[in-house]
Amino acid sequence: MGDVAAKIKVMPEGVETDLVELKEKLKAVIPAGADLHEDIVEEPIAFGLKALIVTLIVNDEEGGTEAVEEAFAKIPGVENVQVQEAYRI
Repeated sequence: MGDVAAKIKVMPEGVETDLVELKEKLKAVIPAGADLHEDIVEEPIAFGLKALIVTLIVNDEEGGTEAVEEAFAKIPGVENVQVQEAYRI
């Protein structure tokens, strides 16, 4: 099997959420079998709200990004987690 590159959009609960702290928490909970591919990028949404875009390399196995999505969703301050793109590399 190969690997999959996945871009995951993480929405904070609001504009008051500390994005620097949230980035560190996201990095800390990345499960085994997934690796951060590049720095976490801030994407402006509206009215000062910014989403975090996390690009990961995960194993091409059943479940793929589910473990990552679940880990990210459990972090306090995270409103929503959504896979934007996933493709084999």
